[in-house]
Amino acid sequence: MFLLLLVLCIFAAPFAAGRASAASPAPSHIDAVLLIDVSNSMKKSDKNNIAGEAMKMFIDMLSAQGDKVGIVAYTDKVQREKALLQIGSAADKQDLKDFIDGLDRGAYTDIAVGMEEAVKVLENGSDPGHEPMIVMLADGNNDLNEATGRTQSQSDQELDAAVETAKQKGYPVYTIGLNANGKLNKEILAGLSNKTSGKAFTTDSADDLPQILSEIFADHLKLKVVPVQSITANGSYQEVTVNVPNGSVLEANISIMSAQPVTAKLTDPSGKEAAIPSNDVLLSKSSTYSLIKLLSPEQGDWKLQVKGVPKDKIDINLVFNYDLELKLDALQSKTYKKGDTVEISSHLFSNGAQVTLSSLYQDMKAVLLATDTDTGKVQELPMDNSGAVFKGSFEIPESHNYELKVRAEESSFYRESDVLTINAKTGAVATSTSPPAGAGGSEPAQDKSSSKTLYYIIGGIVLVLAAAVVLWLLRQKSNRGFVGQMVVEVVDGNTGEKTYPQYKKLAAFRGKFTLHQLLQLAPELKESETLVFTPGKNDRLMLRGSEEISVERSGRVVDTARGLELKSGDRISVALQTVDKTILLEYLI
Repeated sequence: MFLLLLVLCIFAAPFAAGRASAASPAPSHIDAVLLIDVSNSMKKSDKNNIAGEAMKMFIDMLSAQGDKVGIVAYTDKVQREKALLQIGSAADKQDLKDFIDGLDRGAYTDIAVGMEEAVKVLENGSDPGHEPMIVMLADGNNDLNEATGRTQSQSDQELDAAVETAKQKGYPVYTIGLNANGKLNKEILAGLSNKTSGKAFTTDSADDLPQILSEIFADHLKLKVVPVQSITANGSYQEVTVNVPNGSVLEANISIMSAQPVTAKLTDPSGKEAAIPSNDVLLSKSSTYSLIKLLSPEQGDWKLQVKGVPKDKIDINLVFNYDLELKLDALQSKTYKKGDTVEISSHLFSNGAQVTLSSLYQDMKAVLLATDTDTGKVQELPMDNSGAVFKGSFEIPESHNYELKVRAEESSFYRESDVLTINAKTGAVATSTSPPAGAGGSEPAQDKSSSKTLYYIIGGIVLVLAAAVVLWLLRQKSNRGFVGQMVVEVVDGNTGEKTYPQYKKLAAFRGKFTLHQLLQLAPELKESETLVFTPGKNDRLMLRGSEEISVERSGRVVDTARGLELKSGDRISVALQTVDKTILLEYLI
């Protein structure tokens, strides 16, 4: 029976791969459902309705044309709903914002009701060529109406079913927990995000919501929020510089967040004043923010002048939207084994055409990430970017399975290539789509010719594979490996600013992983690669490291060289020396 199931799985895979490869290779538009808790408790958590303002700013940050937005407002029932609306003009965005302004409050809360409806909205109207997502805002636990007879168990079952559907459909859920009263059930919201490859954010103050929504928008499109600077208004125009880094920027979103109204002026790199608004400079305003969107802006330094009410704090952020993909070039060989060198080259593409502007490559840093999936070891190999291409190589050290991908980044965005899979035992090579950071669920798109070769080889040695799988399952039964998740926050030692908590599931790691891997291999945090986690007994974690890096638990320095055991709920801090940052970690099961 086991062999029959294995054979069916193996030979069904090429057909699934064929379906996936027909999808659009790199969707450039978003289909977003904004899922908003409108229970009465939100009146206390968010007295000034900053949540609504933040959601409206998210809408304004979307592309001027092409994106879709739906809205679901829920209590213990769907209060109001708006199906996915394709944005074609400023009037469409205003329609969505007016809908948010018209939402009413209601009694009780049932998260399952809202999540189930949000999934249905995407199922009924999402474009296969777009990036789907759900952005959920909630401020507490379920509060069910006893008069209806509905139980918590029923709600939990429906929520699990909706989340499973979102996972299967590829709908990442970004959750924002507003913890104003200190009673937020963070685990529930984190679970929704983790299961669907989204991200979870929590905050004690509604004032942080605009910043969080900016982070979600950027993360979903592999962009970065670029802080410009904060200003304390003095009643006169104050100037800041907005640098457009290259000519591949489709849109530059300049968000100006303040508690009081502001006015702004803008000068382009040639020194000419740009009218706000105009055909190429769009303006959106509310009581808490102004958003200036530059369409296909000229590269160089733009001068932004902002005037606000004296003593009012004004925060300015940038998010650049790019039409750029990172693609691997065809390999020189179709088979690779131990000792062979894999030459990797990768190019950027804009609107389907290869980018030949060498300065764009040279402004980016590219690394080849080589993962030994048998051991979990990850190598980060620098790539040459001296021309209009990223070049690197990887020598196969063992007869193991490997995953190779290229990651290229600069200050305002990053891109990752498809994943190249090499089985150095059989020599087989395949390529699958690398899921966006923070996004998830999209089916892997296999390279057709490589996939056929791979599956014919597998079909010929199915009995050997079956035996290997049986042995693997027996080994897994005796060793569960990693369980639970790690909550990660980064504190800047210079400014004291702390990032929003990120929840990292550990089940994806095999054998061991480094703190640097957990931090998504951020180059500036490379020092953290000396800390290694391995699974311990009874769902514990073991941490080992060198004496050069300081680790504290409960305010005391611990000796990681001898091994530190972590159980669920344990918190540690890791002080990095080279960048003056501290990593805060909490292990949860």
